[in-house]
Amino acid sequence: MKQYIVDAFTDTVFKGNPAAVCILDAWIPDATMMKIARENRFSETAFAVQEGTMYHLRWFTPGGEIDLCGHATLATAYILFHFYEKDAQEICFKTLSGPLTVRREGNLICMDFPAYSLMPVPVTDAMAGAIGVRPERAYIGRDLICVLSDEAAVRNAKINQQKALDLNGLLLHITACGKDYDCVSRSFAPKLGVPEDPVCGSGHCHMVPLWAAILGKNEIKAFQASERTGVLYTKMKGSRVELAGKAALYSIGELVFPMEVR
Repeated sequence: MKQYIVDAFTDTVFKGNPAAVCILDAWIPDATMMKIARENRFSETAFAVQEGTMYHLRWFTPGGEIDLCGHATLATAYILFHFYEKDAQEICFKTLSGPLTVRREGNLICMDFPAYSLMPVPVTDAMAGAIGVRPERAYIGRDLICVLSDEAAVRNAKINQQKALDLNGLLLHITACGKDYDCVSRSFAPKLGVPEDPVCGSGHCHMVPLWAAILGKNEIKAFQASERTGVLYTKMKGSRVELAGKAALYSIGELVFPMEVR
Protein backbone atom coordinates (compact mmCIF):
# COMPACT_ATOMS: atom_id res chain seq x y z
CA MET A 1 0.00 0.00 0.00
CA LYS A 2 1.48 3.34 -1.07
CA GLN A 3 1.98 6.05 1.52
CA TYR A 4 3.03 9.65 0.89
CA ILE A 5 4.50 12.02 3.46
CA VAL A 6 3.81 15.70 2.85
CA ASP A 7 4.90 18.77 4.81
CA ALA A 8 1.88 21.09 4.86
CA PHE A 9 1.70 24.88 5.23
CA THR A 10 5.24 25.29 3.91
CA ASP A 11 7.06 25.08 0.59
CA THR A 12 10.16 23.58 2.20
CA VAL A 13 10.61 20.07 3.58
CA PHE A 14 11.41 19.75 7.29
CA LYS A 15 9.10 22.68 8.02
CA GLY A 16 5.33 22.99 8.35
CA ASN A 17 3.28 20.05 9.59
CA PRO A 18 4.02 16.55 8.26
CA ALA A 19 1.12 14.26 7.42
CA ALA A 20 0.99 10.77 6.00
CA VAL A 21 -1.47 10.23 3.14
CA CYS A 22 -2.82 6.88 1.90
CA ILE A 23 -5.05 6.85 -1.21
CA LEU A 24 -6.92 3.54 -1.07
CA ASP A 25 -8.88 1.55 -3.65
CA ALA A 26 -11.24 0.41 -0.89
CA TRP A 27 -11.46 0.85 2.86
CA ILE A 28 -9.31 -1.24 5.13
CA PRO A 29 -10.47 -1.95 8.71
CA ASP A 30 -10.61 0.99 11.10
CA ALA A 31 -8.35 -0.91 13.48
CA THR A 32 -5.69 -1.15 10.78
CA MET A 33 -5.89 2.56 9.99
CA MET A 34 -5.50 3.23 13.71
CA LYS A 35 -2.42 0.99 13.87
CA ILE A 36 -0.88 2.76 10.87
CA ALA A 37 -1.47 6.15 12.50
CA ARG A 38 0.17 4.97 15.71
CA GLU A 39 3.09 3.48 13.81
CA ASN A 40 3.59 6.73 11.86
CA ARG A 41 3.46 8.89 15.00
CA PHE A 42 2.55 11.97 12.97
CA SER A 43 -0.14 14.22 14.38
CA GLU A 44 -2.38 12.91 11.56
CA THR A 45 -2.51 10.18 8.96
CA ALA A 46 -5.11 10.69 6.22
CA PHE A 47 -6.92 7.93 4.34
CA ALA A 48 -8.99 8.62 1.21
CA VAL A 49 -11.16 6.50 -1.09
CA GLN A 50 -12.76 7.80 -4.29
CA GLU A 51 -16.56 7.59 -4.20
CA GLY A 52 -18.06 8.81 -7.48
CA THR A 53 -16.97 12.39 -8.08
CA MET A 54 -15.86 12.88 -4.46
CA TYR A 55 -13.18 11.47 -2.20
CA HIS A 56 -14.17 10.14 1.21
CA LEU A 57 -11.50 11.45 3.57
CA ARG A 58 -10.78 10.32 7.14
CA TRP A 59 -8.14 11.50 9.61
CA PHE A 60 -6.49 9.48 12.36
CA THR A 61 -4.20 10.73 15.12
CA PRO A 62 -2.17 8.32 17.25
CA GLY A 63 -5.02 8.64 19.76
CA GLY A 64 -8.01 8.09 17.48
CA GLU A 65 -10.10 9.38 14.58
CA ILE A 66 -10.99 13.09 14.53
CA ASP A 67 -13.69 15.10 12.77
CA LEU A 68 -11.54 17.74 11.05
CA CYS A 69 -7.88 18.25 10.15
CA GLY A 70 -6.60 21.10 8.03
CA HIS A 71 -3.00 20.17 7.32
CA ALA A 72 -3.79 16.54 6.44
CA THR A 73 -6.54 17.77 4.09
CA LEU A 74 -4.04 20.07 2.40
CA ALA A 75 -1.55 17.19 2.18
CA THR A 76 -4.17 14.86 0.67
CA ALA A 77 -5.25 17.48 -1.86
CA TYR A 78 -1.61 18.07 -2.81
CA ILE A 79 -1.14 14.34 -3.54
CA LEU A 80 -4.39 14.08 -5.50
CA PHE A 81 -3.62 17.16 -7.61
CA HIS A 82 -0.09 15.96 -8.38
CA PHE A 83 -0.60 12.22 -8.90
CA TYR A 84 -4.28 11.29 -9.29
CA GLU A 85 -6.26 14.32 -10.51
CA LYS A 86 -3.64 16.23 -12.49
CA ASP A 87 -6.16 18.14 -14.63
CA ALA A 88 -8.54 18.99 -11.79
CA GLN A 89 -8.77 22.48 -10.35
CA GLU A 90 -11.09 21.49 -7.53
CA ILE A 91 -11.64 18.42 -5.35
CA CYS A 92 -14.57 17.78 -3.04
CA PHE A 93 -14.11 15.65 0.06
CA LYS A 94 -16.76 13.82 2.05
CA THR A 95 -15.81 14.04 5.74
CA LEU A 96 -17.17 13.79 9.28
CA SER A 97 -17.46 17.60 9.19
CA GLY A 98 -19.51 17.54 5.99
CA PRO A 99 -18.39 18.27 2.42
CA LEU A 100 -15.10 20.16 2.10
CA THR A 101 -14.04 21.78 -1.16
CA VAL A 102 -10.38 22.30 -2.02
CA ARG A 103 -9.12 24.21 -5.06
CA ARG A 104 -5.85 25.27 -6.65
CA GLU A 105 -5.09 28.97 -6.77
CA GLY A 106 -1.64 29.66 -8.18
CA ASN A 107 0.87 27.94 -5.93
CA LEU A 108 -1.59 27.79 -3.05
CA ILE A 109 -4.09 25.11 -2.12
CA CYS A 110 -7.27 26.72 -0.77
CA MET A 111 -9.58 24.84 1.58
CA ASP A 112 -13.13 25.75 2.60
CA PHE A 113 -13.84 24.72 6.20
CA PRO A 114 -16.65 25.36 8.70
CA ALA A 115 -15.89 27.95 11.37
CA TYR A 116 -16.28 26.85 14.97
CA SER A 117 -18.53 28.86 17.27
CA LEU A 118 -16.72 30.14 20.35
CA MET A 119 -18.01 31.01 23.80
CA PRO A 120 -15.99 33.12 26.25
CA VAL A 121 -15.11 31.27 29.45
CA PRO A 122 -13.48 32.46 32.68
CA VAL A 123 -9.69 32.30 32.85
CA THR A 124 -8.78 29.74 35.51
CA ASP A 125 -5.79 28.81 37.64
CA ALA A 126 -5.81 25.46 35.81
CA MET A 127 -5.21 27.25 32.50
CA ALA A 128 -2.36 29.27 33.99
CA GLY A 129 -0.85 26.14 35.49
CA ALA A 130 -0.96 24.26 32.19
CA ILE A 131 0.41 27.13 30.09
CA GLY A 132 2.87 28.57 32.59
CA VAL A 133 1.45 32.07 32.22
CA ARG A 134 -2.02 33.44 32.92
CA PRO A 135 -4.10 34.04 29.75
CA GLU A 136 -5.79 37.38 29.25
CA ARG A 137 -8.92 35.76 27.78
CA ALA A 138 -10.21 32.28 27.03
CA TYR A 139 -12.79 30.77 24.68
CA ILE A 140 -14.19 27.29 24.10
CA GLY A 141 -15.43 25.58 20.95
CA ARG A 142 -14.32 22.08 20.06
CA ASP A 143 -10.96 23.28 21.38
CA LEU A 144 -9.82 25.66 24.12
CA ILE A 145 -8.38 28.99 22.95
CA CYS A 146 -6.25 31.02 25.37
CA VAL A 147 -5.26 34.54 24.33
CA LEU A 148 -1.91 35.62 25.77
CA SER A 149 -0.45 39.09 26.23
CA ASP A 150 1.92 39.12 23.26
CA GLU A 151 3.84 37.09 20.68
CA ALA A 152 6.78 36.50 23.03
CA ALA A 153 4.49 34.87 25.58
CA VAL A 154 3.24 32.45 22.91
CA ARG A 155 6.73 31.60 21.68
CA ASN A 156 8.18 31.13 25.17
CA ALA A 157 5.32 29.22 26.80
CA LYS A 158 6.29 25.93 28.46
CA ILE A 159 3.23 23.70 28.40
CA ASN A 160 2.68 21.22 31.22
CA GLN A 161 1.29 18.31 29.22
CA GLN A 162 -0.17 16.52 32.24
CA LYS A 163 -2.03 19.61 33.43
CA ALA A 164 -3.18 20.34 29.88
CA LEU A 165 -4.94 16.97 29.88
CA ASP A 166 -7.31 18.28 32.56
CA LEU A 167 -8.42 21.35 30.61
CA ASN A 168 -11.69 21.48 28.68
CA GLY A 169 -11.56 21.16 24.91
CA LEU A 170 -10.06 18.58 22.59
CA LEU A 171 -6.97 20.67 21.75
CA LEU A 172 -5.35 23.64 23.47
CA HIS A 173 -4.34 26.66 21.40
CA ILE A 174 -2.43 29.68 22.72
CA THR A 175 -2.46 32.79 20.55
CA ALA A 176 -1.64 36.49 20.47
CA CYS A 177 -1.48 39.39 18.04
CA GLY A 178 1.70 39.17 15.96
CA LYS A 179 4.36 41.64 14.84
CA ASP A 180 4.80 40.49 11.24
CA TYR A 181 1.54 38.50 11.09
CA ASP A 182 -2.00 39.24 12.19
CA CYS A 183 -1.80 36.46 14.75
CA VAL A 184 0.66 33.89 16.06
CA SER A 185 -0.24 30.66 17.80
CA ARG A 186 0.84 27.26 19.04
CA SER A 187 -1.33 24.14 19.30
CA PHE A 188 -1.22 21.21 21.71
CA ALA A 189 -3.11 17.91 21.62
CA PRO A 190 -1.99 15.69 24.54
CA LYS A 191 -5.45 14.08 24.62
CA LEU A 192 -4.73 12.73 21.13
CA GLY A 193 -1.18 11.65 21.87
CA VAL A 194 0.33 14.74 20.17
CA PRO A 195 2.30 16.98 22.57
CA GLU A 196 2.50 19.87 20.07
CA ASP A 197 0.85 20.03 16.65
CA PRO A 198 3.35 21.90 14.42
CA VAL A 199 0.71 23.67 12.30
CA CYS A 200 -2.97 23.13 13.09
CA GLY A 201 -5.47 23.92 10.35
CA SER A 202 -8.61 23.04 12.31
CA GLY A 203 -7.34 25.16 15.19
CA HIS A 204 -7.43 28.14 12.86
CA CYS A 205 -11.11 27.41 12.25
CA HIS A 206 -11.39 28.61 15.87
CA MET A 207 -8.75 31.33 15.87
CA VAL A 208 -9.42 33.04 12.53
CA PRO A 209 -13.04 33.98 13.43
CA LEU A 210 -11.76 35.27 16.78
CA TRP A 211 -8.99 37.42 15.31
CA ALA A 212 -11.16 38.61 12.44
CA ALA A 213 -13.60 39.97 15.03
CA ILE A 214 -10.87 41.46 17.23
CA LEU A 215 -8.97 43.11 14.36
CA GLY A 216 -12.03 44.04 12.30
CA LYS A 217 -10.77 42.42 9.09
CA ASN A 218 -11.72 39.34 7.09
CA GLU A 219 -8.28 38.35 5.81
CA ILE A 220 -5.92 37.04 8.47
CA LYS A 221 -2.31 36.05 7.82
CA ALA A 222 -1.42 33.57 10.54
CA PHE A 223 1.89 32.20 11.78
CA GLN A 224 2.28 29.02 13.79
CA ALA A 225 5.25 29.48 16.12
CA SER A 226 6.16 25.83 16.63
CA GLU A 227 9.72 24.60 16.14
CA ARG A 228 8.90 23.71 12.50
CA THR A 229 6.83 26.87 11.91
CA GLY A 230 4.12 27.37 9.29
CA VAL A 231 2.15 30.10 7.51
CA LEU A 232 -1.58 30.13 6.75
CA TYR A 233 -3.38 32.60 4.48
CA THR A 234 -6.94 32.76 5.74
CA LYS A 235 -10.20 34.53 5.04
CA MET A 236 -13.59 34.62 6.74
CA LYS A 237 -16.51 33.87 4.41
CA GLY A 238 -19.67 34.05 6.47
CA SER A 239 -19.80 30.92 8.62
CA ARG A 240 -16.88 29.38 6.72
CA VAL A 241 -13.13 29.84 6.91
CA GLU A 242 -10.88 29.66 3.86
CA LEU A 243 -7.47 28.27 4.75
CA ALA A 244 -4.76 28.44 2.10
CA GLY A 245 -1.21 27.21 2.16
CA LYS A 246 1.61 25.50 0.33
CA ALA A 247 2.95 21.97 0.64
CA ALA A 248 6.16 20.05 -0.01
CA LEU A 249 6.44 16.33 -0.79
CA TYR A 250 8.92 14.60 1.51
CA SER A 251 8.66 10.92 0.56
CA ILE A 252 6.79 8.18 -1.30
CA GLY A 253 6.91 4.69 0.17
CA GLU A 254 5.21 1.32 0.40
CA LEU A 255 3.58 -0.06 3.53
CA VAL A 256 4.29 -3.79 3.70
CA PHE A 257 2.52 -5.96 6.25
CA PRO A 258 0.92 -9.42 6.12
CA MET A 259 -2.77 -9.59 5.24
CA GLU A 260 -3.56 -11.27 8.55
CA VAL A 261 -2.16 -8.29 10.45
CA ARG A 262 -4.87 -6.08 8.97
